[in-house]
Amino acid sequence: MDFGPYLMLATLEGAVTAAVLALTASGLALVFGVMRVVNVAHGEFFMLGSVLAWWVTQMVGDTAAVGFAVALIVVPVLVGVLAAVTDMTVLKRIDYDPERTIVATIGILYILQQVTLMTYGPDARPVSPPFNTRIALPWFEFVDGKIGLYWPWGLSITSYKLAVIGAAGVILIALWLVMTRSKLGLLMRATEQDRDMALAFGIPVERIYAMVFGLGAAMAALAAVLIVPIQQAHYLMGADPLLLSFIVVIIGGLGSFPGTVLAALLIGLSDGIISVFFSPTLAKILATLVVAMVLVFRPQGLFGAKRT
Repeated sequence: MDFGPYLMLATLEGAVTAAVLALTASGLALVFGVMRVVNVAHGEFFMLGSVLAWWVTQMVGDTAAVGFAVALIVVPVLVGVLAAVTDMTVLKRIDYDPERTIVATIGILYILQQVTLMTYGPDARPVSPPFNTRIALPWFEFVDGKIGLYWPWGLSITSYKLAVIGAAGVILIALWLVMTRSKLGLLMRATEQDRDMALAFGIPVERIYAMVFGLGAAMAALAAVLIVPIQQAHYLMGADPLLLSFIVVIIGGLGSFPGTVLAALLIGLSDGIISVFFSPTLAKILATLVVAMVLVFRPQGLFGAKRT
């Protein structure tokens, strides 16, 4: 087989990673952009989403499609409510101080992780996809000076992976519309620009903070529900999404939604391609080097604005 078909397959696999990473990182970027706090427990909300997805599908006990549909709706809501309650009971009481918030979210990280270990157990468990048809991928070749299509043996992808890419795109567009076209988005932007002025105009900043923190966690949980039929649910699976989300947010620009999505595409596609042709470790090393270069030459990120 030529190099081209392998590259196409690796790109599609990378697109799946990029789609899930864009959802996860956009939640982290939203929290930082509006609240100016770093949520170190963001990866554990991702992990919690995958574990709860397994619980819900087991409890529903119907067909895989019905169980997954219920999990897709219920799990992000549960995780979002839990995060909002965490914000009101912990972060609000320390007045969202940046240093204390980091320590507090580290504590939340270990609490969620250990509670999951005690209740869910240490085993990785699969969730059945609602559909999983294997689709053969065509490639082109030149025959007698004309372009023709052929189907290389073994070159295929599942319909569910393609659905993940499409679903992530729809969700990201919906989030962008909420942020730019809705009253809630207007209140978020006002709170982001000047908290004191927002309070003076009667905006319930503390409620906005709770909603934003819950929405950010719900985005991570939603990404986890989408990816768990591909990656099994495990109580330690929050570390990689957290690291990659931080990398994406730093490269894209802290709090920048367009920058986060673009950086997720770059990191996800490069991770998929490099992992296939070289090794996953090399992909992580190169991503870390890119972060270092961004911090040195453009600390505000690709789309971030310099703060005075």
